[in-house]
Amino acid sequence: MEDKQKICDLLVPVLQETRDFQELESLKYNKDNEIVVATFWYGAVKTANVHMDSGTSMIRDIIEQIR
Repeated sequence: MEDKQKICDLLVPVLQETRDFQELESLKYNKDNEIVVATFWYGAVKTANVHMDSGTSMIRDIIEQIR
């Protein structure tokens, strides 16, 4: 079983190096409803539905849904 919060934690610094996500502060995985909450330093909060995703699919869905 993949550790989805660990994947989120490792993804944050990678995304922060990009132009689109340099303001990203954190990604928090909620295992109860399989939602990732993205928080940005200026106060915005966006969510990504990662229900039934593998780790790789989760990364793709996060990028697409918080853009």
